[in-house]
Amino acid sequence: MLFTKHVFICTNQRPAGSRVSCGESHGMELVAAFKKLIKDKGLNTEIRAQKTGCLEACEAGPSVVVYPEGVFYSRVQLSDVEEIVTEHLEHNKPVERLIMDFRELPWYRKKQDQGSD
Repeated sequence: MLFTKHVFICTNQRPAGSRVSCGESHGMELVAAFKKLIKDKGLNTEIRAQKTGCLEACEAGPSVVVYPEGVFYSRVQLSDVEEIVTEHLEHNKPVERLIMDFRELPWYRKKQDQGSD
């Protein structure tokens, strides 16, 4: 594997008046903060952070997902970046208080109501 962990930060922006989007809420600032802290800690050869398009989780955004674990974080603020990098990326302990509750997502609730996984 090229990187041990990969952090995707949603920066999607929709037209005014449409569904909420993560990019409206400091998406690019989050990307910059993750990249800077990862580099400052000397982790940039093993961990990659980058912007991404829609993760279909904007109702709980700004959203961030860490792979290979597939841990989704919701409502990530600039003040959360250091905790995610230190706890999850360095020490492999997901930040429980930020883990996304998929039931917040309308499409996920609908899927659950229909009996799908």
